[in-house]
Amino acid sequence: MLREVYRVCRDTLAQGGIEAPDFEALCLLEHVTGCGRAALIAHGDRTVTESQRALLNSLTEKRLTRYPLQYLLGTWSFMGIPLSVGEGVLIPRDDTEVCVGLCLEHLKAKPHAAAVDLCAGSGAIALALERFGQAEVTAVELSEDAFYFLKKNIADNHAAVKALHGDVLTCHRSFTDGSLELIVSNPPYIRRGELALLQAEVQYEPVMALDGGESGFDFYDAIIRGWRGKLKPGGALVFELGEGQAAHVKELMQAAGFADIRTETDFGGCHRAIIGTMLSI
Repeated sequence: MLREVYRVCRDTLAQGGIEAPDFEALCLLEHVTGCGRAALIAHGDRTVTESQRALLNSLTEKRLTRYPLQYLLGTWSFMGIPLSVGEGVLIPRDDTEVCVGLCLEHLKAKPHAAAVDLCAGSGAIALALERFGQAEVTAVELSEDAFYFLKKNIADNHAAVKALHGDVLTCHRSFTDGSLELIVSNPPYIRRGELALLQAEVQYEPVMALDGGESGFDFYDAIIRGWRGKLKPGGALVFELGEGQAAHVKELMQAAGFADIRTETDFGGCHRAIIGTMLSI
């Protein structure tokens, strides 16, 4: 029965130390059977096939290895936008909504503004800016694996985001100076020496999307230097930030001529995103 296999999945996850076993068991159950919480409550005695039971057991066992739930499901939602995810692409996180919020605030009353999302990954930020900010977005991603998901998510969401397979450290040369209203990036920002200390689930995510160099600031510095000239006067640069990085990134932006710099905190009180405007080139 549906209720029985859910309980087995939930209890197995709980015994294995998974932090939210109820939620994850529901996710896996719906993925395998198509039955979510409402169906579980109303039709808990529904029959589950042997193949469904076997698949659910297999996914549960793999989750116990700390293989990410999102990769098991193959999809994840960001700000209500469904995204395909899998090995080779960073999993979208709720914290990134803070970064998007700063972008949308800047884009108010600026329809069809030209924007670039650097280190775009799955396309979460780019798709949100197009959907909620009516921006004309170019999403730049270097990784072959991540670029596959970027293109798929653009197509699946019937979006007009332009996907550019390129290196953010060099491809700024193909953009016209003073042409962009917004540049946004959730860059790799983990210090290289701390990568091995990340939680087990994160170890499955691509190092390329995490490694910010020895200091953690390599991409912030390079993006500021390489891309600042592409902004229009009054255009904005927005970064997602790692914990404890706000002060130094602010210094980098100030030194490069950005003004009105401010940060926004996430629900945990961490300075999660920063914005500044380029008043002159």
